[in-house]
Formats: sequence, structure tokens, C-alpha cells
Amino acid sequence: MTTCETAAPRPAPLKRDDIPGWFFSLDRAAFGHLLTAQSTAGVTGDILELGSYLGRSAVLLGDHLRPGERLTVCDLFDSDAGDADNAAEMEMSYRKTLTRGAFEANYLAFHAALPEIIQAPTSVLADGRIPAGSCRFVHVDASHLYEHVAGDIGVARAALAGDGLVALDDYRQEHTPGVAAAVWEAVFTGGLRPVLLTPSKFYGTWGDAAAAREVLLGRDWREEGYTVDEDTIAGVRVLRLNHQVKAPVQPSAPRRLALDLLPPVATRATRRVLRTLRERRAAQPARTV
Repeated sequence: MTTCETAAPRPAPLKRDDIPGWFFSLDRAAFGHLLTAQSTAGVTGDILELGSYLGRSAVLLGDHLRPGERLTVCDLFDSDAGDADNAAEMEMSYRKTLTRGAFEANYLAFHAALPEIIQAPTSVLADGRIPAGSCRFVHVDASHLYEHVAGDIGVARAALAGDGLVALDDYRQEHTPGVAAAVWEAVFTGGLRPVLLTPSKFYGTWGDAAAAREVLLGRDWREEGYTVDEDTIAGVRVLRLNHQVKAPVQPSAPRRLALDLLPPVATRATRRVLRTLRERRAAQPARTV
């Protein structure tokens, strides 16, 4: 096993947002709500994460462990990838920052003990080392290559109990078409039922999707600043959550008066600039951070 040259160690995070990563507020809210609802309903089981980067999502998953439950994290960290394509992806995105030591330091800043760590390609989990039906929640955020994601979805299916939930990252990004192919293949040919879509993640189950959707509808997402929409995919109703887009701020009365008092040429130029800024804001996608 070889390791790469890395940057200087980061100071221990003081708050969870100090941990680098792409686990944004909307999905943190969704994870927390679904995991809490499972615990409240008396659902028990382990939690599995395939691909953890520096621990931002793993820390939250650890928050929801109850006595007797186990969090298992599988990631290459600073190990060499097993194939050229995966190595190229890591080199492009993660190689200079991702180390097991950094993950452990981040996790231990918020929890007394580490999860079970498997430092290896996620494909090693296909050998059954995660007991079948032992998990209530699986988060898949490892390779973006189709063959790997399809394998990770297979691992998740085997690991999950009947109504367990899987969250699949990057199912709709333009630079991750392999993830999209694997996710929708699982929906249309593999029995995966969609439950929730966010800008970053697909949530589904091989169990009772309607029950999971009702759990989500038990929360007033709109009151918290989110939009809630509904679609039907493969005969299953699925929710979509996103951040509300704030309406552009209209000029105040004093500001309108100031514009009216400017010379006509200056007024027209100023109004053009303001109109352009409003149009640009309206064209921007909803923020996910």
C-alpha cells in the first residue's frame, strides 16, 4: 500500500461545517429526519456508508446510532485505486486532500469512538462481510463510474432490511453520467422505488416507498424555506425538495425617488443595470449550500 503526498494537516474542526465536503444543508436535513423517524418508529439496524471523503456525512450518521447499532465506513482514503479509471478519477478530485488520518481526526472531533473502517474499494463488500438485511440506512457516495456504482447499489440492496433506505449521491450531475445510468437502471429493472429527490441525492427503498414518503410529508418543509413538489416515476409517487428561490428585492421608495431625480440619460442607464442584475439573479439555480 502506498500513500500520496498530502497537504499540511488541518486543525481539528470546531463545528461540522468546518469539515470539507459536498454534504449540503438540504440533505443533512433529509438524513436527520429519516434517521430520526426510523428510531422513533422502533426500527433498528446498522448504518453503512460507501465513500466518506473527510467525514462530513459520516459524523451525522454517527449522531443517529443507538445502542447496539454499528456504523461501517468503506473508502479507499489514501490507498491506491484498484484500476486505472478509478485512479484517474481520484487523482482529479481527491488525491491531494483525502487521507484516513484526516477522516479519523474529523470524526473524533464529534464522537468518542471511530466507526468500523474498511479501507478498500467498495467492491470488497460484495463478498458478504456486511450481513444481509442488517442495515436500516445506506449512503452511497463513492466512485462515479457506472460499473462501480451498479456494484455499490447491489451491496446496498443486500445489506438493507426490508424497508431500509438508500441515499445515492450525484445521480443528476453532468459530470457523473455513470451514476445516473446505474441509479435509473436500478429503478426500472432492479426494483428500486424512488422516495425523494434533492438536487444532490436520490433516496429510495426496495421496501415500502409510500410509508417513507408519508414520513417526509410529516414535516413542514415549506415553513423551513424549502419547496416541495411531487412526481410519479415508474408508477411510484416521489417527492422533490429544493431551496426556495428568494424574490428579487424591489427598490425602496427613497431609492425610486433618487432614480427619478437623476438626469434622464443617467436614469435610463441605471435602470438597465438594475434590470440586468435582476434577470441574472432570476436565472441562477436554487442554492444548495
